[in-house]
Amino acid sequence: MEPLQHDRSYGELDQVMRAYLGEDADDTADKRGAALDAYLRQTWHTRPWALATAERQLREYARNPPGRLRHELGEFYPVPDTGVPQAGIQAWLLLLADHLARSVAEGDVPPPDVPRTHWEWHARFPELGQLLGGWFSQDMPDEFEDHDEALADYLAGTHPALVARLAGELRELLALPLEDAGLAAAAARLGLEMQPPDPYSAGGWLARLADEVTAGR
Repeated sequence: MEPLQHDRSYGELDQVMRAYLGEDADDTADKRGAALDAYLRQTWHTRPWALATAERQLREYARNPPGRLRHELGEFYPVPDTGVPQAGIQAWLLLLADHLARSVAEGDVPPPDVPRTHWEWHARFPELGQLLGGWFSQDMPDEFEDHDEALADYLAGTHPALVARLAGELRELLALPLEDAGLAAAAARLGLEMQPPDPYSAGGWLARLADEVTAGR
């Protein structure tokens, strides 16, 4: 399927489905699940116009699931496995669409909060996830002498606009109401697989990173 065709028909539906990967599809008619809350919280505060697109694409897919011909042509979106039985997917998609429509119609906006799901962490801190997962994975000791060399490599090869975005994301993360253990868990969810260098705690190292990234850009 061509990228434009995919995005026009399924682009925002795909974002909603990605929010459910690794999470329970436990929405009911009276209550949204954690995954849909995370999608709404992030999307309301960054791309509120996308909610109407998501609601429309969910309904259209549920009401017109791809038939045999579209499967043969590859012109369809394969709904990922979210734990919902195959026979219940259409009803579940319509349930999600109803929740999105209600959220928009009633102005029911989840307030800003600490991210709750893997998808929400990476949607909110994409460049920080790129740095931690790409430069501070378990492979770091094979590629770099230490943490400082890894950061220097990132700064040398990354566009200044993305470095500036990273600086903002680090400050935003540090502004969340998290103790050091919470910051360590957040960094791990964003891809960090190395211990902070001595003598720093997770929070102390992230604060140092923020200073160095700001100075480096």
